[in-house]
Order: sequence, then C-alpha cells, then structure tokens
Amino acid sequence: MLALNQYLAAALKQQRKDKQWSLDTAAKQTGVSKAMLGQIERGESSPTIATLWKIAGGFNTSLSTFLEPELAEQAQPEIRSADQLRQQPASDDMLVAILFPYDEKYGFEMYELTLLENYQRVSEPHEVGVSEHVIVTSGEMEVLANGQWNKLSQGQALRFTGDKPHGYRNLNKQAAVFHCLIHYSRNKSQQN
Repeated sequence: MLALNQYLAAALKQQRKDKQWSLDTAAKQTGVSKAMLGQIERGESSPTIATLWKIAGGFNTSLSTFLEPELAEQAQPEIRSADQLRQQPASDDMLVAILFPYDEKYGFEMYELTLLENYQRVSEPHEVGVSEHVIVTSGEMEVLANGQWNKLSQGQALRFTGDKPHGYRNLNKQAAVFHCLIHYSRNKSQQN
C-alpha cells in the first residue's frame, strides 16, 4: 500500500481530475489555500484531520476517500484491527483508525477516533442527509450537536444530523475513544 502522503496526493489529484477543477477552483470550494493543496498533491505536506475534513467537504466526498481506498469485495468476513490502522496525521491531537472506508454499496464510513486530553474540534457541516453516530468505548467526551454540547461516557451513544456545525471535545486528563459511523444519504452517489 502507498504511504499515506502518496495515497493522499494521488486521491486529491484524482478528485480534481474527476471534477475537472483547477487548483484555484479546489481552493475556493474547500477553503484550503491553493498553495497547501499543491503541497498535498506533491506529497510535501501532511495536513491535519481538520484540513482533510475541509477538503472532503469541499469535494462533497467522504474523509476516508483521502486516507484509504475502498475495501475490495470479500467472499469471507474481514477482520480489521484499530491498533494496526491507527494513524495521527500531522500535529492533530486526534488518532484516527479507519475501520471501514466509505463504500457506496453501504453508504457509510466508520472510524475509531481517540481524542487526547484537552482536544477540541468543531467541524463544518456535511451535505444535507448525512447523519453521524457516536459510540463512546472508553473515557468521557462531549459532542456538539444542534448547537449544544452533550456529555457522553463509556457505553453511551448519540446520533445527530451532520449537516450543521458539530464537534468533539475531551476536556479530561485521559484520552477518550469512540466509534463514529458517518452515514451518507442514498443520493450521494448521484451527486458525484
């Protein structure tokens, strides 16, 4: 498998090619500078997860599009280990393991996310029809949904629409680990 920066560079180039966008157009659509997009495409930059989420939003695609290719259809069940998949792009205080990259057939992607102590991130809205499902597996955290921070602890879950600003924070002295399933509306494939 390609190194993360190489895969990311190829995926970004492919997204621009598919949409027939110049770097200028991509910068306007994503809110990420033309210079930064160029560095990413050349494999010279390791963007944060927050930056990758902005890029994915601008291209109206999933975050996992830029981190890992879709899984090939398997005749047998596939076991994926978060410990083996976990990565920490750039200097973000969030560890990410893509448990299942986006698959058009199922309409979702699923992550294990680890928020280190005192981490907070507010995300831009996804397109209309996206829902997020958060299940805390360890520690305590808060989720911003519908303009309100909701405290969750191990074993608790929250579902919310992702088409509004939303976020995650861990104000504790120990890491918080959660699974996040992002479900895209059925017409997502028709939009691409």
